[in-house]
Amino acid sequence: MPSPSDRTAGATEDAPDGGGEDATATVTPAVAVREVTHRYGRGADAVTALGPLSLDIPAGEFLVLVGPSGSGKSTLLRLIAGFEQASSGEVTVHGRTPEPGRQAGVVFQQPRLFPWRTVGENISLALRYAGVPRAERPAHVEELLERVGLAGTAGRRTWQMSGGQQQRVAIARALAGGKDLLVLDEPFAALDALTRERLQEYLRTVSSLTGITSVFVTHSVDEAVFLGTRAVVLSAGPGTVALDVPIPLPRTGSDDPDGLRGLPEYAPLRAEIGAAVRDAAR
Repeated sequence: MPSPSDRTAGATEDAPDGGGEDATATVTPAVAVREVTHRYGRGADAVTALGPLSLDIPAGEFLVLVGPSGSGKSTLLRLIAGFEQASSGEVTVHGRTPEPGRQAGVVFQQPRLFPWRTVGENISLALRYAGVPRAERPAHVEELLERVGLAGTAGRRTWQMSGGQQQRVAIARALAGGKDLLVLDEPFAALDALTRERLQEYLRTVSSLTGITSVFVTHSVDEAVFLGTRAVVLSAGPGTVALDVPIPLPRTGSDDPDGLRGLPEYAPLRAEIGAAVRDAAR
């Protein structure tokens, strides 16, 4: 797998032979973060939470942000999702300033489903906002539920679902919007260990099948290595990039999570990222 620097904006690809003339094409990142700093408060009470920080995220990448508490991981995620505007610098998604609900599907730590709606109605609402015709929505709902391992549950109430099932519905709802960017803010943090591992497997599979660009925040080094194609460790606040490392583990043909974790590359990656997080926390 190429390194992040090989895949970022400004990289070039050889164009087809054109009569002996050299030609190049610029690779535009799905997400570009340019010299961003973000502060909360004003004057003497202002606190710098992030930056200065620059980062490019190529299309199709699964980027995991990891670091100590207060490193600005969730702040960066909110900037990418368009929920906040950077104090200085620039964040763009496909070359445009992000707006809430427009460029990215969002999955929060809590599912935030509508309890008065069925599972299918929660997803159908997202399809409605995405402009999917009413007659086509039931088929899309079933397809999305099957994708996250919940086929046949469209008629159930959300409160009848376990916490892990509700979070899978939230992922399906985020995918329903038809966005090619998914941002996830510690979506499995409140779940028990077994459910968390199962959802990691589901998300890894969904990511591999769809090729969607993903930005995932976690405190877990193991989760970062298991899910990501690239990990960025942020320093203690204000967050800057302490480590940026590709994760060259196979994305397909490895349905056994224990087998994936047993690969010889896994432990060194986990150790390198874990050491960077510990150093950042100091």
